Amino acid sequence: MVKFLKKKDNASMFRRLLNSFFQMQKHFTHIVEVENPRVEPCLYAMWHGDQCAIFGLQDKGRTNILISRSRDGDIIAHGVENLGFKLIRGSKGKKGAVEATMQMIEVLKAGECAAMMVDGPKGPVKVAKDGAIKIAKLAGVPIVPMCWYSTNFNWVKFPSWDSLHVPIFDVRLINLYGEPIYVPADADEAQEEEARQKLQASLNELEKRAPEVYKKVYAFGLWRKKQ
Repeated sequence: MVKFLKKKDNASMFRRLLNSFFQMQKHFTHIVEVENPRVEPCLYAMWHGDQCAIFGLQDKGRTNILISRSRDGDIIAHGVENLGFKLIRGSKGKKGAVEATMQMIEVLKAGECAAMMVDGPKGPVKVAKDGAIKIAKLAGVPIVPMCWYSTNFNWVKFPSWDSLHVPIFDVRLINLYGEPIYVPADADEAQEEEARQKLQASLNELEKRAPEVYKKVYAFGLWRKKQ
């Protein structure tokens, strides 16, 4: 996939296809939110492989998505922006990471929400980094862990480091949210690490709970009631 996208023409073609897919798929992706604490502003946190959970976020026009400046990120960014989200993208390298962090803090302080993949952009997979902790601390907002889950067979898994799975055609899924995680403004390194571990544990717990929660949502027919 990486070699394929290195060619400019291939990347441009894939970008157009992805844009078209996102525009079509939003009409066929039926999402029920479960246990969303509805705290705003907040920083939504998810695993890189769960990034399609952003489909379910309601106020897209006031939600900023952090996407890397990688070639893959360039392609994904266009589709995400066409869904109605705002984008935050620093330049490449360490300077760009600082730039993106400052943008995240600025929009959160302004009262908007943001979302980021906490094991990205290159892993290790499902290991929460401390970026979300530092952003939440400096912005004074809670972190809301989230994941998505479906038993429908109409989704695909990409052969990437994060095992990214994407809903395709008519699919019912849930967005499952964890309890908000607050990071004190005066938190020291030990407290920051404690918050990082709490985020890690929350995301892992959401993944474990998701199948049972999905069964309950299915039993009550909440997708039908939502339509």
